[in-house]
Amino acid sequence: MHDDTLPDDAAPRKRRKGIYILPNLFTLAALFGGFYSVVMAMNGRFDLAALGVFAAMILDSLDGRVARLTNTQSAFGEQMDSLSDMVSFGAAPALIAYEWSLKGLGRWGWIAAFVYCACAALRLARFNVNTGVVDKRWFQGLPSPAAAALVAGFVWLMTEWGKRGGEVLYLSWHQITWITFGFTLYAGLTMVTNAPFYSFKDVQVKKSVPFAVIVLIALAIAVINIHPPTVLFGVFVAYGLSGYVVYIWRKAKGQHVSVISISTEEPDERGLHK
Repeated sequence: MHDDTLPDDAAPRKRRKGIYILPNLFTLAALFGGFYSVVMAMNGRFDLAALGVFAAMILDSLDGRVARLTNTQSAFGEQMDSLSDMVSFGAAPALIAYEWSLKGLGRWGWIAAFVYCACAALRLARFNVNTGVVDKRWFQGLPSPAAAALVAGFVWLMTEWGKRGGEVLYLSWHQITWITFGFTLYAGLTMVTNAPFYSFKDVQVKKSVPFAVIVLIALAIAVINIHPPTVLFGVFVAYGLSGYVVYIWRKAKGQHVSVISISTEEPDERGLHK
């Protein structure tokens, strides 16, 4: 006679929940990049502080792709990524800009830095809430890594030009300070607009491409190496303006300008996406 009962020690055990290591390592590395930027800014090494932000951008772009490729997506990873972004692309650029020049403006300086930091938090919160309703091909507002690149990139560029001696681009330090003020506010406020910014998420890296594409990539790398601060800052300035260009072009053509693909269930949010 077959006995279906099992002894207590043979009963199937409940699998313990864990954390996927690989994608979260990239997220932690990106978080370290933001923390490193803050430390370098406090020590007056603003070139290294800017590089820390750009390093965090690269690592942040990899963690999600690694999670998808290895099928290790998790709710914990999403929350960890969002918190890391707040440090690396919210607090760090604001503190870099403030320590570099904005504190010379007194209360106006820290107000600009806070506006940027607050807008980064609002942008990340809105992104998390609207993940299921936004067209994946577009970002609603300037993504926080690109906003951080605008602020940190300007600091990096001015720092590198300043090493050549004399006034930077025939601008006085007072003028540069107010330009920093403008860039910081522009980057912060653009994060919370409804302007559509292309996300590049529909680019398929697994598909074969024409040989000319590889040549263009090699050419782009060569151009960046001419003077990385100037080229990278120019690229992100163009991207930071592209959302408004697309918005105006769609408006002129009478096309739908919102990136919301389906209406949201939140009544307080519904009116923001018209």
